[in-house]
Amino acid sequence: MDPLSEYIRGITRDNPIFGLVLGLCPTLAVTTSVENAIGMSAGTAFVLVCSNVFVSALRKQIPSAVRLPIFIIIIATFVSIVKMVMQAYFPPMYAALGVFIPLIVVNCVIIGRAEAYANKNNVFYSFIDGLGISTGFLLVLMLIGGIREILGTGQIVTFDYTLITLPVNPSVTTMILPPGAFLTIGGLMAIVNYQRAKKRAKGG
Repeated sequence: MDPLSEYIRGITRDNPIFGLVLGLCPTLAVTTSVENAIGMSAGTAFVLVCSNVFVSALRKQIPSAVRLPIFIIIIATFVSIVKMVMQAYFPPMYAALGVFIPLIVVNCVIIGRAEAYANKNNVFYSFIDGLGISTGFLLVLMLIGGIREILGTGQIVTFDYTLITLPVNPSVTTMILPPGAFLTIGGLMAIVNYQRAKKRAKGG
């Protein structure tokens, strides 16, 4: 296996949102802004990479019959670290993300990679897989958050810096409400699936 190919696979083919269609609940809930998307992605990345490494390192010592409970214990340990660090150093983001921080424990992306990849591969490639999947998750959440924020508020403000402001502000408040999340992710998935269908039709 080529490490670079494994990393890119996590961004493209096995992208957790557009490829594996996992982790949709936090994606829909926290992407009201780019800042929230970055916060959730960072927390998820830390947990995913660390749990992948630990599961891979211990895979030969974990009895098959109890592997899922042990995976959850490992994941929950790192989620607790994320929760305490975010609560101590980033209280506004902690408040904004709310219950979705502890719910990282049951994020299908993390449990799925522990079971499908880290439990079958060595530590190095499990680390690379965690990085690739985390990058794919970050890019998609930022894209969805950016679309919703710019259309819903007329600007993108991240960590007190205004990155983009529309010259005219025809903001659509619906975009930062739950219906906006479904409209955005549905539209993006339609585009991705259309492009994949075109590629398959060409024999790519």
